[in-house]
Amino acid sequence: MIKFFLPLTFLIVLLSCTNTEKPLSNDLVKANWQETLPGIWKTVINKGETYNFIDQAPVAPKVEAIKKLGNSGFPLDKSSIEIKVINGKTYISLPLKKEEQIYGLGLNFKSLDQVGKVKRLHVDHYNHRDDGRTHAPVPFYVSSLGYGVFINSAQYIDVYVGTGVKKDNPDAPKPRDRNTDPNWESNPYSNAVEILIPSDKAEILVFEGETPMKVVQRFNLFFGGGVIPPKWGLGFWQRTPTLYNNKEVMKEISDFKEKNFPLDVIGLEPGWHSKSYPCTFEWDAERFPNPSQFINQVDNESVKLNLWCNPYVSPSSSMYDKLMPLSGSHKVWGGIVPDLNMEEARNIYGDHIMKNQISLGISGFKVDEVDGFDYWLWPDVATFPSGVSAEQTRQTYGLKFMDMVTDLYRKQNTRTYGLARANNAGGVAMPYALYNDQYAHQDFIAGLANSGFNGVLWEPEVRESDSAEEWLRRMQTSCLSPMAMINAWGSGTKPWSFPEVYEACQEIAYLRMQLLPYLYSSFSRYYFEGIPPFRAMALEDSYNSERKLIKKELDHTDNPYQQALLKENLTQYMMGDNIMVAPMFTGMKEREVILPKGRWFNFYTGSFMGDGEVITVAPPVNQIPLFVRDGGIIPMIPPIRQTSEWKEGTPLTLRVYGNAPAEFILYDDDGKSYDFEKGKYTTKLLKADKGVGQIKDLQNNSSWTYGEIHWEFMTKTNVPIK
Repeated sequence: MIKFFLPLTFLIVLLSCTNTEKPLSNDLVKANWQETLPGIWKTVINKGETYNFIDQAPVAPKVEAIKKLGNSGFPLDKSSIEIKVINGKTYISLPLKKEEQIYGLGLNFKSLDQVGKVKRLHVDHYNHRDDGRTHAPVPFYVSSLGYGVFINSAQYIDVYVGTGVKKDNPDAPKPRDRNTDPNWESNPYSNAVEILIPSDKAEILVFEGETPMKVVQRFNLFFGGGVIPPKWGLGFWQRTPTLYNNKEVMKEISDFKEKNFPLDVIGLEPGWHSKSYPCTFEWDAERFPNPSQFINQVDNESVKLNLWCNPYVSPSSSMYDKLMPLSGSHKVWGGIVPDLNMEEARNIYGDHIMKNQISLGISGFKVDEVDGFDYWLWPDVATFPSGVSAEQTRQTYGLKFMDMVTDLYRKQNTRTYGLARANNAGGVAMPYALYNDQYAHQDFIAGLANSGFNGVLWEPEVRESDSAEEWLRRMQTSCLSPMAMINAWGSGTKPWSFPEVYEACQEIAYLRMQLLPYLYSSFSRYYFEGIPPFRAMALEDSYNSERKLIKKELDHTDNPYQQALLKENLTQYMMGDNIMVAPMFTGMKEREVILPKGRWFNFYTGSFMGDGEVITVAPPVNQIPLFVRDGGIIPMIPPIRQTSEWKEGTPLTLRVYGNAPAEFILYDDDGKSYDFEKGKYTTKLLKADKGVGQIKDLQNNSSWTYGEIHWEFMTKTNVPIK
């Protein structure tokens, strides 16, 4: 793991925040808010919890980047914040204004605005309810008013978002007779977000921002900033059926080449282990008799290998006996749970993985079943030799495993990119995308939008479909996400499983490959500035988060999800700064799209689509609706099948949309090492105005990837400003 050293003055400020006055009468605690970094305030109750997300975070804050965001003062009325410690538990009440919207509080799949909801933030497998049990229950929320609140606790936290009305609330709604008053409400307005921490120790951080986006940036940068995946990680992924052997994998790679479909990564599912559920992390001798030779064969095809695992160690593994005394009191599927809070356990585990997989050339891992269900994982009565509770271990185990593996790749200066079923606060710097076993397409898109509030990446994988139309719609959204992937572990599906839409699937996969410079530059902003590459429309400054789009009356009792789709805009998201995605779902011939304020243009044609209005689009089946903001520049390369073709001298086309002056910072580096963290990267400022484009070097510390550069002005006529 790379160690970071903070300036002495910053450490002194942090230390100064460890004291909060003792409880006053009526168990009230007087908060001592201190600004630890520009725009970030902290108060600590009873010295805080000894095991928490900040102390366990793998990367330190990007202090200089945080400073650039500025600071306009503490964003809340301190007198309206109430903290109590009663019977060993901490009660926190924070103000909530009418019409204020609250985002975040974990990776949600049914809603963006969390007002009116009760949540227990608890790492678990998502089960069709936004109740806080989710793969990334990050205890952080973002207000539409431009501030954020983070609870630095790895406990299961209860959050009541405007659901309880205090009797001393001066703004309490009037009692109404349900039988006679049509204005009666089942969930009347409450003026507070109330939080219960099962400990008499707590730490609360408040993040300031002029906009919700700046709040999210500050939060991401506080935990070290986002990731820049290796270039191959942004190519197309195919996960093979469970019991595939080396010959079948090579045949799969050959088929992709013959069918002329992009392929950069092959994922091997449980069958590569000699035993799995629990796992040995050792190769099956029959299916993979010579792992090193096999990996070299795959590498010769310019394809990377990613390995499925769950972290529970089989008695058949050679590291089992060494890890036995360093594991928890309970097993999972007969395997031990190594205590990754212990350096000795982490070293034994990591050395085994390095020797048997990474040193042979494996590019990364898919970490399964680190989330739930309760009857799978260790119970909360389990104990671990580190002394960390079972509850806290569950809240951080996915994060700990990702950190252990990422550290192994860092030691050889090689980037990795993988998948995980659990993440949490501090995981923004981990090169992993989240996924789950549920398969609702609209939920997947809602998760993609929600991920931007929580410092995580979400991957809407494709597995199987009931129709060719559904297959294509899923392929389109997966190819416009953090990771384009088919997960065929159980179905054996291929991109050509529905021949009637194969050309359209091929088309969207190649469009993703063309957009690689744009995607890569977007991820660079995630790393340097904390701006999520995929995010909800509510994080756009020009988007009116208070808008309620309901063009017809809906029965919210019969169809609450449909109402949420319309009210909260769960089916649109931003990909980078300039492209808005509005997916089509099975059965749709047309759809409504909410255009934020400002002129927007059709990605495919450059034609004007609208400005701050609701439009209806009916695209051809082979197109997913894409919109580019006025002054948007989209750098694109020619269609390539593999990222190995994206190299020095690759031609580049710079598409310019609209008539407004345009700017874009194009980022590039070697695509595989961590040398960019030492400044070895290239950035160019692209500017266009009135049909003339200019390119200016900002930093040129690595080999420049692109050769001939061509400007393409997509909007041919001026669009009058309203």
